[in-house]
Amino acid sequence: MAAGRHRVVIVGGGFGGLFAAKFLRRAPVDVTLIDRTNHHTFQPLLYQLATGILSEGAVAPPLREVLRRHRNITVELADVQGFDLDARTVTAARPLGPPLSVPYDSLIVAAGATGSYFGHDEFCQFAPGMKTVDDALELRARIFGAFEMAEIEEDPEERRAWLTFAVIGAGPTGVEMAGQIAELSRRALKDNFRRIDPASARVLLLDGGEEPLATFGDRLSAIATKEIERTGVELRMRTRVTDVGPDGIVVQGPEGEQRIACRAKVWAAGVQASPLAAVLAEATGAKTDRAGHIEVQPDCTLPGHPEVFVVGDMMSLGHLPGVAEVAMQSGIHAARTIKRRLQGDAEAKAFAYRDLGSMATISRFRAIVSFKGIKVGGFVGWLMWAFVHLTFLTGFKNRFIALFKWTSSFLGHARDERTITMQQAAARVIAMRVGVRPGEEDLSRFTRPPEEGGPSAISGERPAAP
Repeated sequence: MAAGRHRVVIVGGGFGGLFAAKFLRRAPVDVTLIDRTNHHTFQPLLYQLATGILSEGAVAPPLREVLRRHRNITVELADVQGFDLDARTVTAARPLGPPLSVPYDSLIVAAGATGSYFGHDEFCQFAPGMKTVDDALELRARIFGAFEMAEIEEDPEERRAWLTFAVIGAGPTGVEMAGQIAELSRRALKDNFRRIDPASARVLLLDGGEEPLATFGDRLSAIATKEIERTGVELRMRTRVTDVGPDGIVVQGPEGEQRIACRAKVWAAGVQASPLAAVLAEATGAKTDRAGHIEVQPDCTLPGHPEVFVVGDMMSLGHLPGVAEVAMQSGIHAARTIKRRLQGDAEAKAFAYRDLGSMATISRFRAIVSFKGIKVGGFVGWLMWAFVHLTFLTGFKNRFIALFKWTSSFLGHARDERTITMQQAAARVIAMRVGVRPGEEDLSRFTRPPEEGGPSAISGERPAAP
């Protein structure tokens, strides 16, 4: 880094952080981008990673590759732990070695959001969310593992439980996930099994609201309801999930309380800001809302700290939605403000969001789109969805891969990205039953073959001594 140059630290390589970094490419600044992963996650397509359409590389390109031509940007793999706003430094933990301390002149915090379980964090062990590549890969193993377990299950009730999938939350993520699990079971897995019919799988979409995709308005919600039911998904509105366990869920709906036996569950019901928002709020005296978003000034800075910007899903500003477009535009706004200040323009300009609309896919060739008063559903909506997502995917290669995979998956039946191993399948079975995710404790004893003293993958019990 050049001596005396303005130092910009960006926390987070999501949409807000990455677009801010790109905008500063030719600015007279040195940028340090810190992220706890080495990739940029295209969250709107994580459900396609979880259901075998796209690979992790297609939805999560490496940050160093994306920014390789940006010579003024350094990428650091580290987990930000805190901020010293007086000394203007960011402290982060590296995978190995001493903590990293990075000085800054301007700071952009774009750490995003995590899933919210509304005070029941214990549910996350049994119903993973859909915010990270880890989440999507975990769900992929559980979804495809459920079909494998059903194939070898002798008991009809247990088999039915393995073939019941519950998606909790009927927003865009939940609707897209439920639709693709239904497509997977009815089209992609046809003729793959000998003892089960994958098309007999039940896919439940549950939500406490009145209609799916409620933010799209009544007309599009009605279209979505019809399309969701056409795919075979069982839509249960006005139904709250009150308990989630290893073998099923408990719901409270119009017909009273009911327990549903199911093994694979997806949580798509809510989000909350990154914990870093609370750290910044405590340091600056800024307020946070119920979901942990930190209230920012109209120009996305923190009160009393014009050098600190909070953008994207972490910020609370004018009831803006938590969508990728807000993150991109607010990240660019922060970067543009830094450039203007370096040119001598110190005037604070408010962030103005340009609403480019909302969209969600329901099944192959079916989507709904709301754009500047235009409300479109069906095949035309799907074409608009495909064009927008191809446009915003990072890198030409990923766009080409996505287009190729969509062609083979939607015109044909191929779902190539569905690789799991026996060890993964067995570990997920035990993880779902004992309430841990693989990696949180040693599950090797559960995945050793029985002749080596390991338990049965189905029962979790050790075999009888010979």
